[in-house]
Amino acid sequence: MSEKPSISVPHRLIVIEGPIGVGKTSLARRLARSFGSELILEQAEENPFLERFYRNPRAAALQTQLFFLFQRTRQLEDIRQHDLFDTVRVADYLIDKDRLFARLTLDDEEFALYEQVYSRLAVDAPVPDLVIYLQAPVDVLLERIERRGIRYEQHMDRAYLEKLQEAYARFFHQYHASPLLIVNAAQADFVSNEQDYAQLLEQVSRIRRGRHFYNPLKSAL
Repeated sequence: MSEKPSISVPHRLIVIEGPIGVGKTSLARRLARSFGSELILEQAEENPFLERFYRNPRAAALQTQLFFLFQRTRQLEDIRQHDLFDTVRVADYLIDKDRLFARLTLDDEEFALYEQVYSRLAVDAPVPDLVIYLQAPVDVLLERIERRGIRYEQHMDRAYLEKLQEAYARFFHQYHASPLLIVNAAQADFVSNEQDYAQLLEQVSRIRRGRHFYNPLKSAL
């Protein structure tokens, strides 16, 4: 699939967010191709503690979270060193979600330590021009995780996904830092279905401010 930039982009930094398996990275890749933009990915596969975390969350939660924090902070520093208005960027994570995961996976003492590290890093993240929050039921997430076949993800616990989904819902219920598009991604295929993608692209191109909800029509077979 080779798309050429053909759409006027009203945003300089677009962030895709949502729980594991919802399709953040796949959509970010396609949007980046459509807009001819720079792609910023969280690169979870580089985290050497992640497989251990999925096997035994309590034993590896702190190491996993700190690695992600340092990794994401470095990426944000790289963005800050360049003029944000030089190019359009599409990212598959919001730095704010780092603390969401930390609060979910760490005990109180570990979270206190994490907060100290976070404050020392003085994270200064660019504010997105648009955040796209993808939602889907846990059953859909589990099916997509199984289908994409990443080995270490196959140990993922359903209860963990349920808690993660609830944490995301609470976070975005209170999120007002950027324009927000909340998308029901349960039945949509924004990567392989041209109609689904075109409809989403139309929504993205129109939003300038505020909170919006998008429930795609089920594509005709």
